[in-house]
Amino acid sequence: MVQFTDIFHAQQRIKPYLKPTPLEAAAHLGKDIWLKLENANKTHSFKIRGALNTILALDDAAREKGMIAASSGNHAQGVAYAAHLVGAQAQILMPKHTPQKKVKGVQLYGGEALLYGDNYDETEAEALRRARVEGKTYISPYNDAAIIAGTGTIGLEIVESLPDVERVLVCVSGGGLISGVALAIKALRPDCTVIGVCAESAPSMYNAFKQTKLPENWDTLAEALSGGIEEGSMTVPIVQESVDDIVLVSEEQIAAAMRFMLGTQGWLVEGGGCVCVAALLHDIVPRDGKITAAMISGGNVDLETLRQIL
Repeated sequence: MVQFTDIFHAQQRIKPYLKPTPLEAAAHLGKDIWLKLENANKTHSFKIRGALNTILALDDAAREKGMIAASSGNHAQGVAYAAHLVGAQAQILMPKHTPQKKVKGVQLYGGEALLYGDNYDETEAEALRRARVEGKTYISPYNDAAIIAGTGTIGLEIVESLPDVERVLVCVSGGGLISGVALAIKALRPDCTVIGVCAESAPSMYNAFKQTKLPENWDTLAEALSGGIEEGSMTVPIVQESVDDIVLVSEEQIAAAMRFMLGTQGWLVEGGGCVCVAALLHDIVPRDGKITAAMISGGNVDLETLRQIL
């Protein structure tokens, strides 16, 4: 299990490379609601935190093997950038439907982007196979202690900037983000409520948390949240122990949240990045005066998706 000390050490490790991201008031949602703008991070996503912490912690032998990862985009760019910083090679497998903006982002940071698979699960299985066969170092997007510790640094920043926080909303896919954030928040503010938000089309963690069997079709504006959870993932027990609830938002609600973020808040945010706003905007999580920090996890949107939601 990941410990609070791991998150603290991750913060010290990545601090020379990343600045804390802004915590911005969202007056149109409520006077006590704040947005944690990970879209303002390097590579425009929270994913850089875990990737950077993981790769900086590797020894020279592991780096020399080269990195391999599976991602629909944001983890891919994080791994490519982090590998570039340490002078290592990174090969990133991405589902065929991945937006070109994210593919080009990997290439921009010196990574090798390979399109493989019709969905994330197929892509991940191939990346794991290649890691075994070719001896590369696999960098998981969520099922890794160093990844979780890296994302937990967001929780440290939230409490530092908003010490009286009563509720934190976190985007959920495989659970790497919410695992780290929840561990940090519960260590520093045990009475603070942590709520995860999944897209209805990608309810894997919701199903694991609620013991339900909702269908998973993964055809969602929140493409960064699509895909199943690796069997035996360490994130599931962390979420079950540290998270208070998980809720779902629809495609229409995600689209409305993207329009809200662009037209009202002034930020271009991807579908997976604004599911927490969708939950607040549509009162799935009540705007009841609690001091709330809502995660904005990424801002990488391709033009076709932007046209679609507008």
